[in-house]
Amino acid sequence: MDKNFYITTPIYYPSAKPHMGHAYSSIIADFFARFKRIDGYDVYFLTGTDEHGLKIQRAAEKKGLDPLEFCNVISKTFKDLSNTLNLTNTDFIRTTEERHKKSVQHLWSELEKNDDIYLSKYSGWYSVSDEAFYNEDEIEELDGVKVAINSKSIVEWIEEESYFFRLSKWQKPLLDYYEKHADFISPESRKNEVISFVKSGLKDLSISRKTFSWGIKVPNNKNHVIYVWLDALTNYLSALNYPEINNELYKKFWPASIHLIGKDILRFHAIYWPAFLLAAKIDLPKKIYGHGWILTGDEKMSKSKGNILDPIKVIDEYGLDALRYYLIKEVSFGNDGNISQEKLEDCNNSDLANNYGNLCQRVTAFAIKNCDGNIPNKINFQNDDLLILNKYNDNLNNIRKNIDNQNLNFYINYIVNSLFEANKYFNDQEPWKKKDDQERLNTIVYTALEIVRKISFLLYPIIPESSLKALKIFNISENEINLSSISNNEYLIKGNYINKIDILFKKIERSND
Repeated sequence: MDKNFYITTPIYYPSAKPHMGHAYSSIIADFFARFKRIDGYDVYFLTGTDEHGLKIQRAAEKKGLDPLEFCNVISKTFKDLSNTLNLTNTDFIRTTEERHKKSVQHLWSELEKNDDIYLSKYSGWYSVSDEAFYNEDEIEELDGVKVAINSKSIVEWIEEESYFFRLSKWQKPLLDYYEKHADFISPESRKNEVISFVKSGLKDLSISRKTFSWGIKVPNNKNHVIYVWLDALTNYLSALNYPEINNELYKKFWPASIHLIGKDILRFHAIYWPAFLLAAKIDLPKKIYGHGWILTGDEKMSKSKGNILDPIKVIDEYGLDALRYYLIKEVSFGNDGNISQEKLEDCNNSDLANNYGNLCQRVTAFAIKNCDGNIPNKINFQNDDLLILNKYNDNLNNIRKNIDNQNLNFYINYIVNSLFEANKYFNDQEPWKKKDDQERLNTIVYTALEIVRKISFLLYPIIPESSLKALKIFNISENEINLSSISNNEYLIKGNYINKIDILFKKIERSND
């Protein structure tokens, strides 16, 4: 079985500082990357910044900077965010890198060679903010200003010489591909949206600009720069050293396992990108997943609306793992979700401090006190013990299947229920009343410790720092975490020393004001 996994985030547009939406995409991608690693996969996890286009050029001009100088500063904030979010990305790509420029120009040449590019004139509506072209039926007027209906970004009427990609030619091949590959676009609502748009008719796509200069030049015509989306999308290939298709990275990881994106850039990834790849005779990625937005009130976060929530401030106040857990649990994956202080505090206090942290603390303290500070040696499992232990083995393949279908809601619900059952097991078994039956006491403690280990392994992709702190109880290091081992009911080595741990999560005290 192929045990290679290539996951990508969108590459972020560094015209402003990162916000919670960027953090959300990155954290979700990191979850999948970590999960696959502990399940024995060789993982390539890519993120980065998209640094060309008119929006960047104008933002740089406002600051009085050269565009590359401007990008160097802003791109660093995104790179720093990767560290702050404790991401395990393999690579961070910038579209101003030479390796990327080489890939983009080669892809252009392939499209041109295959007669999928021609020179003509573009007339139509263009959003600098979205770096996107819009049809007349996608435009509305608000307060005397023309805007895109979906994004509410201002559009401008543009007329200029442009190279075009024969997108219309690929309408039927795209529809055929969607039909043959039912899982190519997820969730289902996004797939239906894409199919409906393609069926309505595809027009050829303008893929170059002459009225600004900040971008990758069209091969053999330096008066044109390549459309920022054709440029940006190619990053998924350039990170694997395309066009050198016989190199180890490309052979191992292309096609990508999943492109994880926000729903607002679905059209570019699920229509334009597959069409470019089909035209260039390159295999398509296995899946495009368009997740929902992180909202402030009822609106998507954006710089122009001034409603950006800074992830750094939330992390400083509540901690990284509390934020990671909240975003994965409370935002139903695939749908839009709000972040609120009250819900974040509830998650921290109820799930993390009370259910997980308290379980680790009380079981460890009891074991140290009543089992000479060691993993109990003499044990004899009974039905109650095996019933709760075997649930992990019985559900292991189901867990894998749900993750392969990006069913994060199943995964987090499984963990929450497991924590509830673990605490109930320890309470119901009452090991403090079994001090006259050391074997039974030992067995309850061993079972409870095994459950702590299993749950900590499952929590690792979500709250890596805290789960690793918990695993110090058993001297288990990060490279020893193996998903398959949760089916082993006697993984812990009997007689090994148990370490006392500090409180994993402090309860947040709310003001009475």
